[in-house]
Amino acid sequence: MPYEWTIAPSGPDRLPRRVLSAWPHRSLPKAGFAAVILGAFLFITIPLLGVLGTKVLWGLLPFALLTIGALWWGIARSYKDGEVLEELEIDADTARLSRRSARSTPQVWDCNTYWLRPEIHPSGGPVPSYITLAGGSRVVELGAFLTEDERKRLYSELIAVLKDIKSTAPSP
Repeated sequence: MPYEWTIAPSGPDRLPRRVLSAWPHRSLPKAGFAAVILGAFLFITIPLLGVLGTKVLWGLLPFALLTIGALWWGIARSYKDGEVLEELEIDADTARLSRRSARSTPQVWDCNTYWLRPEIHPSGGPVPSYITLAGGSRVVELGAFLTEDERKRLYSELIAVLKDIKSTAPSP
């Protein structure tokens, strides 16, 4: 599953923090990347064996190498775009969502846990079962890269975690 909950210790007089880490699913592991490139290279070079030793080979070879290079670049770009990590830290006082991506600066959102309201939008968002967090003056998205079932499961877990944190929080 491309997200997990952990418990991070806090100070001696505070309750522990719950930390949600979410990242995009990888459908092609690094070993699969190498296999795809090798397979494409083999399938492209097999037809070139028939023109080995002729001038036609030199006319086709640049296009074959360009195809392999473009495939390599496209998959590597996909990996780079998928280097996203969202972390939601929740304790009795504050909730902090940070989003780190390889192509942008880190984004951070804070609010008081008491005012934190997670919402799920079955339709109308960029994806089905869209999760947003409201609190303070902004509304932010959470886990838009997850599958619909994962977002539904995450939403119910988030509600349970918030209920648990708010029930165990010391009263002022």
